[in-house]
Amino acid sequence: MPKQFDVVVIGGGPGGYVAAIRAAQLGFTTACVESQAYADPKGEVRLGGTCLNVGCIPSKALLQSSELYDQANHAFVMHGISVKDVKIDVASMIRRKNNIVSQLTSGIKGLFKKNKVTLLPGHGKFAGRTADGWQVDVAGEIVETKHVIIATGSTARHLPGVPVDNKVICDNVGALDFDEVPKRLGVIGAGVIGLEMGSVWKRLGSQVTLLEALPEFLGAADQAVAKEAWKVFTNKQGLNIVLGAKIGKVTRNGNGVTVEYENSDGSSARLECDKLIVSVGRVPNTAGLNAEEVGLELDDRGRIAVDQHCRTNLPGVWAVGDVVRGPMLAHKGMEEGVMVAELIAGQAGHVNLDTVPWVIYTHPEIAWVGKTEQQLKAERVEYRAGQIPFVANGRALGQGDTTGFVKMLADAKTDRILGVHVIGTNASELIAEAVVAMEFGASSEDIARIVHAHPTLSEVMHEAALAVDKRPLHF
Repeated sequence: MPKQFDVVVIGGGPGGYVAAIRAAQLGFTTACVESQAYADPKGEVRLGGTCLNVGCIPSKALLQSSELYDQANHAFVMHGISVKDVKIDVASMIRRKNNIVSQLTSGIKGLFKKNKVTLLPGHGKFAGRTADGWQVDVAGEIVETKHVIIATGSTARHLPGVPVDNKVICDNVGALDFDEVPKRLGVIGAGVIGLEMGSVWKRLGSQVTLLEALPEFLGAADQAVAKEAWKVFTNKQGLNIVLGAKIGKVTRNGNGVTVEYENSDGSSARLECDKLIVSVGRVPNTAGLNAEEVGLELDDRGRIAVDQHCRTNLPGVWAVGDVVRGPMLAHKGMEEGVMVAELIAGQAGHVNLDTVPWVIYTHPEIAWVGKTEQQLKAERVEYRAGQIPFVANGRALGQGDTTGFVKMLADAKTDRILGVHVIGTNASELIAEAVVAMEFGASSEDIARIVHAHPTLSEVMHEAALAVDKRPLHF
């Protein structure tokens, strides 16, 4: 007789493993299906998906290592600290990154054991219906469940004719495992991943060129933030970013790569590099689910079609994370996983896509939530704006890092906060206050009336709120 579960989650990434844990906490017999080993030395299945294994976590580990190296070379001197002959041991840096990944992925297995979630290793796909649910094929074994939560995530988009081997021509996976600092690094795509990985290897001494197809830089960000970021990344940090680049032929050239492309003015150009990172977005993982056989509906972008509560068109089948509409962000997938588990339990699950924060972990960091100024203008929304630079903040001055600002946008009539945009140190942490405020419909005046500890970077958020009403105290 097949194994019986109340809930089977297909996919053990952030959305999937969180959904499984929450479902188990709510009293459901729960299993999580995962097939990916992510180069595990023992060949064992690794939980955590792209984020923990070859995405968010390892990239942040490398960003931190490279930032410390850069500070030792350039920033310590302002504090009166002299450091000579600073060297980077790439192998040790990669080993540290791998150890962090192993610690976190094994930790999820511990959480599964604690919460009595059954891990089913192998590829999962629909096998058919039952009287009150579904049959799921896991590596040839059939299990039965009342509810299926699809959390199969996404994979890197590759360009036609550009063979990714993750040795010389890499996607996000290979970009995390260089065995030495390349002299010349090419990056196709100047989005989040391209900027983060380009920043890592630039700090460590690589000559980095990013080729971006779009005519504008960071088009999804507020224009003021994008303008500041462009100035910092190109003028101060030396990243060579080419906008409006139309990629042509990409060929291996001895031990390196030649990228032929067309500039925005129509002129031809080529980039010679030792390694190339292809970072042109991600595509949802829906292949191999037997979606067509069971009638699972996909949208025009290949994602699983869901409603606002992540219900699919099939009874008892849900989908969360990168495989559905909305931003491909780990924290968004996690919250959708919690929501679905709670809805299955008859509770009031909730995810507000309008208050999902975005973060780019460059230096300075970039973070935002809500509307940009250009969006409000396009929608003809009357608004007021307050913007305060970190150079006016005592804590930022003490840290020796005053780049950037906080910008707050509020409705001109109601004062309700419509968007907050931060570029600067610790932007990823500062944005949380704005997310809370927007989720509960707060106004800029509400933030202005909250006592912020002194001296802290969060005081810039306070000043930006005051600036909405044109009454900042320290700028």
